[in-house]
Amino acid sequence: MTRLPYQISHPREPLAILRERFSEYGYLFFPRAVDASLCSALLDSILEQLHPHVTMDRDSGVPCLVGEPFFETDLVWDEVYPKVQCLEDFHRFFHRPELARLMALVSGEDPFVYPMKMARIATPRKIGFETPPHQDAYSHHAGPTMAGVWVALHDVDSSMGRVTVLPRSHTRGVRQVFEADGVGGVQCHIYEDETEWHVSDYRQGDVLLFHSATVHKAEPNTASERVRISVDTRFCDHGAPVFSTNLEPHHGWRIPGLDWPAIYGGWKSRDGQYYWKDYPGLF
Repeated sequence: MTRLPYQISHPREPLAILRERFSEYGYLFFPRAVDASLCSALLDSILEQLHPHVTMDRDSGVPCLVGEPFFETDLVWDEVYPKVQCLEDFHRFFHRPELARLMALVSGEDPFVYPMKMARIATPRKIGFETPPHQDAYSHHAGPTMAGVWVALHDVDSSMGRVTVLPRSHTRGVRQVFEADGVGGVQCHIYEDETEWHVSDYRQGDVLLFHSATVHKAEPNTASERVRISVDTRFCDHGAPVFSTNLEPHHGWRIPGLDWPAIYGGWKSRDGQYYWKDYPGLF
């Protein structure tokens, strides 16, 4: 497997060039597109919910594991993740104008942000539990214009489980899947001639947009203590079809009590709650 750095994009490039690049590669990578202070504020909020399992190393500016590693769906994760999901600033983060402008570059002027928001907590010393190669087109029952948006809340180097994409993989349709270890439990088919992956070290505030059929995965976190924390969601053209499960909280289907009334119960404002209730494209 060959790893090459991401093709870099800038929000002020001509729209036609950005959309042509997205069409060719299946992703757009925007360095430092979100202000570092906004990422730090959200990261601090998440870390408060992860205490005492993960704390911030103030010297390096990177979260670090305290105690034993954990992974998505285990007992520790199920304990802390509902607390993260209840954070008001976590859900509002993807409705910020700077992110809306980036989404609009590939989805039109009025992107619909999926209610399902996801926080990723990739601890070290859990090799084999990282997210395998997959397509959101399968896992999210994607409509034709769905795409993903992923944000680095802190710097992420090659040891910390970087998100990696398979360029041009979206051009070959939705693929066959089979059971696999790791987050999601399935892996999609990779063709023999697909050996070139794109990945770079991330800086705080870097944003990755990717097509719903673009194959992507997480590298293993091989660090000794460092934890990779990132956030992501999905979006589409307003009015495009959205499968109903995307309106539920992430893992609300399997964690008792993780529902919208519980999430909204501690919010300071009702503004933006249930914003999808009248969405016209549900199926």
